[in-house]
Amino acid sequence: MAEQFARLREKFEGNRARIAVIGLGYVGLPLAIRFTEERFPVMGLDVDEDKVSTLKGGKSYIAHISSVKIGEALAAGFEVTADMAAVATADVIILCLPTPLGQHREPDLSFVLRTLDTIIPHLRPGQLISLESTTYPGTTDEKLKPRIENRGFVVGEDIFLVYSPEREDPANPDFSTRTIPKICGGITPHCAELGRLLYESIVDQVVPVSSTRAGEMTKLLENIHRAVNIGLVNEMKIIADRMGIDLFEVIEAAATKPFGFVPYYPGPGLGGHCIPIDPFYLTWKAREFGLHTRFIELAGEINSSMPEYVLSKIADGLNEQGKPIRGSRILVLGIAYKKNVDDMRESPSVAIMELLRDKGGEVAYSDPHVPRFPKLRAHQFELSSVPLSADTLADYDAVLLATNHDGFDYELIRDNARLIIDTRGVYRDAAPHIFKA
Repeated sequence: MAEQFARLREKFEGNRARIAVIGLGYVGLPLAIRFTEERFPVMGLDVDEDKVSTLKGGKSYIAHISSVKIGEALAAGFEVTADMAAVATADVIILCLPTPLGQHREPDLSFVLRTLDTIIPHLRPGQLISLESTTYPGTTDEKLKPRIENRGFVVGEDIFLVYSPEREDPANPDFSTRTIPKICGGITPHCAELGRLLYESIVDQVVPVSSTRAGEMTKLLENIHRAVNIGLVNEMKIIADRMGIDLFEVIEAAATKPFGFVPYYPGPGLGGHCIPIDPFYLTWKAREFGLHTRFIELAGEINSSMPEYVLSKIADGLNEQGKPIRGSRILVLGIAYKKNVDDMRESPSVAIMELLRDKGGEVAYSDPHVPRFPKLRAHQFELSSVPLSADTLADYDAVLLATNHDGFDYELIRDNARLIIDTRGVYRDAAPHIFKA
């Protein structure tokens, strides 16, 4: 035990540990690049051959990660492969894999567990495994640890296991992988110590927690906090709209209070890989203890109903012009789930597009970050982004501002669209053709 622990600790302290990052998406790719910046030998693994070939060619497929960054990482020795057997050469294996919800809102750990089962035959004594995927408390010690130990390893002695949740905020210029504090909890004290040493090599602050379960719960609390508060402000938006009050004005006024208030802003619904999904991991696990997560479920109901609310505002706006949704041409501005990114996972814009299509609307979209509508598991549109001009804007019966990208020319949109449905509070001036949603 002491020998494997001491050997890994020495490699971490000298930045000589070989790092394997499995899953080269919005979490794994920036993490791998960060390790290369500190001169660790790094390899990235992904089952998507297109991603592997793109990275090998020095190109990026994520908007806020430049191809220059990829080229610099390759020059520093970054290797990319789809061969999971390559983990045998790694000292550290970091799992950055999706954890979606199943059909009945139950946790789907299949990506994590299938990958672990694939790499287990290639594990060897003296390796550290870190799970970064968001999941319910107990996943690391109930699901990963037994699988590893069933192969004859002893976690904490010859294989070390930690949980360290990702905290990426894509396209946020104020925070980076290095500057965001890193939570880390281990199965044993030796696991925790090695996890702390590893992440201290690449981030400014590591925040140790007492266990992997505490780390898993920390990540869920962060995202549940946001989901509940967004649900609250979305409900407030509906109330304020009915009362003829501008909620954005109210939020800005309340935010002047120097204590006790944190501003959250309403929108057309929740999107992204975390906040619409992660709270239900705790909801599912809580049932095992006979508990019902009423706040979480209520916030989920409100947030998931927002696309229907936006649909009603589109219908109201068109009705003012004597038009039904059926047969109307509607341009959706922004289909990524948040501003200035190309990530469409769980985007409320797509849910609204489907509702409009179901009502007989002719739907198009414009998004500078998504030139072509991608193939999604649950949503299909054969569309490409419409370039904005005075003529194209005037050609649509309604323009829905769903995601407020900085790249949009809002003056051009205001001056040329026949009808604007604004879900983001961009247009604060009163105008007959602007509807607040």
